[in-house]
Amino acid sequence: MTTPFLKMHGLGNDFIIMDERAAPLDLTPQRIAALADRRRGIGCDQFVTLSRIADRDGAFVRFFNPDGSEAGACGNASRCVADLLARETGQNDVTFTTSGGVLHAQVLEQHVNGAIVTVDMGEPRLGWSSVPLAREMDTLELPLEGCPAALSMGNPHATFFVKDLAEARRGEALEVDPLFPERANIGFARIDAPDRMRLRVWERGAGFTLACGSGACAAVVNAARRGVGDRRMTVEVDGGEMIIDWGEDDHVRMTGPARIAFRGSVDLDAYPR
Repeated sequence: MTTPFLKMHGLGNDFIIMDERAAPLDLTPQRIAALADRRRGIGCDQFVTLSRIADRDGAFVRFFNPDGSEAGACGNASRCVADLLARETGQNDVTFTTSGGVLHAQVLEQHVNGAIVTVDMGEPRLGWSSVPLAREMDTLELPLEGCPAALSMGNPHATFFVKDLAEARRGEALEVDPLFPERANIGFARIDAPDRMRLRVWERGAGFTLACGSGACAAVVNAARRGVGDRRMTVEVDGGEMIIDWGEDDHVRMTGPARIAFRGSVDLDAYPR
């Protein structure tokens, strides 16, 4: 028997989405990693599941890295989930729950195969233990070469402000630096104007992707904290552009596209569990 799935992407950051609201699908970390493999599986940057919330409406959404490990947040995938739920409900305003909390989203435009979506990603967590870091320190200036700033958007981020994006090659080693006990997403931001940056992110468990929504949120917040950027910025990533707005209410709102790539079905028993 085959299981349906939806393939979506936000600015080229692509996702397999599977629905467990009717019944669990026995999606172990090993099976998720096998499905995420681009040569032997379906292939994705992150794997997303939807499940029921007992005695409540809405969906509980989980995000997994392509190595099968769980992530606390994914901005681009959140836009895709919002588009999916809006199509189901016929409502432009949707709410869903993640391990990092409840997210609210608004579909601004909807087309046959996609939408423009704003997601309220909540408040950034700026304390060292919330990132988390290995020991107490100022999260605005970490003791690493390049002096990055760190925070959590439901997952750990460190942002380096650079003149040359070639420095992004350091991302792989920095992900597993002992300073980050849960590893970290490593962003490299070049400030092109007070309201514009160019960003590349080495994602924890995934490597370089065409876009990282939570990384863009973290980069704009860190730029504003450093005084090198505005609280509202256009962020250009390899896959396109998104707008990040760190509001006066301290919430970070991310606006960008969500696209449906294709629908398919897969025999889960053909993959290891």
